[in-house]
Amino acid sequence: MQVSRFLLNSIKNQSKQTLNTYERFFPPKHFHSASCLRSGRKTNDPPLLTGPSPTPKSWKPYILPGAILGGFSGLVLFLHYNDERRAIPKGQGEKFERSTIQGPIIGGPFSLFDTEGHLVTERNLLGNWVLLYFGYTSSPDVGPAEVQKMAKTMDILGSKQDHHKILPVFVTIDPQRDTPSQLRAYLKEFDPRIMGLSGPVAAVRQMTQEYRVYFKKIDEEGDDYLVESSHNMYLVNPKMQVVRCFGVEYSGEELADAIIKELKKAET
Repeated sequence: MQVSRFLLNSIKNQSKQTLNTYERFFPPKHFHSASCLRSGRKTNDPPLLTGPSPTPKSWKPYILPGAILGGFSGLVLFLHYNDERRAIPKGQGEKFERSTIQGPIIGGPFSLFDTEGHLVTERNLLGNWVLLYFGYTSSPDVGPAEVQKMAKTMDILGSKQDHHKILPVFVTIDPQRDTPSQLRAYLKEFDPRIMGLSGPVAAVRQMTQEYRVYFKKIDEEGDDYLVESSHNMYLVNPKMQVVRCFGVEYSGEELADAIIKELKKAET
């Protein structure tokens, strides 16, 4: 037992000497232990608490949202600046003439036959003001009302002015049933001055396409059917150019007044 104690004390003394020699040449660095901060030098600093070392926060999750927010802010600023550059003070903008703005071209060449079997093309109508209507003799309600309005308009125009001759023209959209004799008898009941035009189905369809006329067969029962259409009237000048389009909402008086305004406008 005494030998064991002697050996144990010798090992302790030798370890202390070795440690003192090591610390003399290599000063110890500060490090954390399980209880407190140890140092080779005496210090009055309070011991540090134990616990897991704080992990530095990562900025990676914030990079993408920040970049998106920054880009969006930049875009807003750019658009605002661009709008300010393009803004024109009131009264300093460019002026455009109404005549430079043109809509779709309505009208074109056609080749049909009148009720007497004579060939009629757009060239035969040059030099005349034309009131043009597309309909069919079997129309139950709107068609007859529009032809009656056309006849009334002609009477009003005849009483108000006589230096411009208006030629009323009725083009059938149902050439299968509207033969020349049928068309002639139908128009005679309203006004014999109305010129009736018909022809082959292909020729009629071509003219309706030129004048942007919509029509479609409905309620077909064999040879009996109705024709749905746009029911527009067109005022055509002596150069065969459409200057106005009138819907069914116009009365005879309103239609006559509108035509007179266009005639006066053409004179100036």
